[in-house]
Amino acid sequence: MLEIKNLTVSYSAITTLHGISFTVKEGDIVTLIGANGAGKTTTLKAISGLLKAQGEIIYNARNLANLPPEQIVAAGICHVPEGRMIFSNLTVAENLQMGAYRQRDKAVIRATEEFVFAMFPRLAERKKQSAGTLSGGEQQMLAIGRALMSRPKFLMLDEPSLGIAPLLVKTIFEKIVEINRQQGITILLVEQNANLALEISSYGHVIETGRIILSDTSTALRQNDKVREAYLGGA
Repeated sequence: MLEIKNLTVSYSAITTLHGISFTVKEGDIVTLIGANGAGKTTTLKAISGLLKAQGEIIYNARNLANLPPEQIVAAGICHVPEGRMIFSNLTVAENLQMGAYRQRDKAVIRATEEFVFAMFPRLAERKKQSAGTLSGGEQQMLAIGRALMSRPKFLMLDEPSLGIAPLLVKTIFEKIVEINRQQGITILLVEQNANLALEISSYGHVIETGRIILSDTSTALRQNDKVREAYLGGA
């Protein structure tokens, strides 16, 4: 479904991604793990068109490299960025409507909104509430819900557990799996909590200093001594 070929990204004179290559198969949850500054977020931003890159981003046989972000969303890819980036001055319902800005069929918008509220009942309870007054976990639900309003086929999630209470982290990750299984949405996940990421994913890639140093099934990565020592707390 997605094939990254020799992706290179530079900021001024500093290269942050050094020709990385990997694939994501349709229907899978795939995770990128690595330390802060390894290049995980940069990878997602390059795929979603927020950063200029060299190399190829092949999605369903089409090279999306350096297309404008709106064209990438139109192709079926949606990105939930680190820090959520919700519209804090708008209500929950208004934020969701912003996610559906490309959709013209009102019936489809209503049906998708109903699906989001069924997936995240807390959002339904707070749909008239200002998004800026939500808890961190509720804002993350809203960010994912807003992305789902665009009816993506491929969803990228950047640090969904960041700044969220542990109890809600468990809920968020359960919902990620549910979205993948029930809706058939392929997911590329960046997550500092490598244990959680590898627990719900089928495949993983380890990034260090802008290079992929290891790729394997999530089960194998969890059993790899170097991965356990570096990212899983020796667990």
